[in-house]
Amino acid sequence: MNEKQRFTRRYFLRLMMGSAAAAGISTLGGLGYAGLVEAHWLALQHVDIPWSATHPLQGDDFTIVQLSDLHRGPVMTAEHITRAVNLALGQSPDLAVLTGDYVSESADYAVSCAEALSPLTAHCPVLACLGNHDHWTDAERVTQALTDVRITVLRNTAQNVADGLWVAAVDDVWERHADLDLALESVPADATIVLLAHEPDYADRVAQDGRVHLQLSGHSHGGQVRIPLIGPPALPYLAHKYHSGRHRIGSLWLYVNRGVGMIQPAVRLNCRPEVTRLRLRAPTG
Repeated sequence: MNEKQRFTRRYFLRLMMGSAAAAGISTLGGLGYAGLVEAHWLALQHVDIPWSATHPLQGDDFTIVQLSDLHRGPVMTAEHITRAVNLALGQSPDLAVLTGDYVSESADYAVSCAEALSPLTAHCPVLACLGNHDHWTDAERVTQALTDVRITVLRNTAQNVADGLWVAAVDDVWERHADLDLALESVPADATIVLLAHEPDYADRVAQDGRVHLQLSGHSHGGQVRIPLIGPPALPYLAHKYHSGRHRIGSLWLYVNRGVGMIQPAVRLNCRPEVTRLRLRAPTG
């Protein structure tokens, strides 16, 4: 059994035990609620990110929608992804970003995931990074499926999206393909930079670098199960420190999306799936 298999089995067992414990204390119907209701009950999170005076954003406020961890596969249907896409489109975004893990178990699901995501491209640019599950299946097939529907996959590279605003992305951190210096190589020194990085704990490395203003990540699913007063009983590698929500790390802002999809066991409790609307705004005063 290799390292990934050991980790996956250990994570599954801890999450299952946490799910059972949460079901025992829940007043909302236990596992039936967690698997049939909350697992498919999308939340829209509104997040403001102030811009620094040293790297100002030119023009009006800029709106980004973030989707992460679609996990199209035996558990997550294309219809669930479509609901998330429709929720994102309702925010009239200037840009959509996707922060990895498009498939689970097989890259055969990449085409149907990409097709479900494709309506985004008719309304705004769509930029994406890859996650560990994409590499564990077939990163090239996943990349091609997304590219075929006009989603731009950034792998240690960057793209200018507005006056003064660049989006960069590192390839997967877990699989040791991330190269921050290469990703930022073409970005002007005075640019405001948003970085897509699937694994959130990479933010400590990014904060030390000092060039990035905002990192957007996923990977954690928020734990999928959060026990009141305790928190998530299980979190994946590279999401132990920052597992959900907005964080400030030195001069870096980090936002961790809880994900649209799930891995087995397919339950969520106190941790709804999420579409994020981020408003990049000038500081008041």
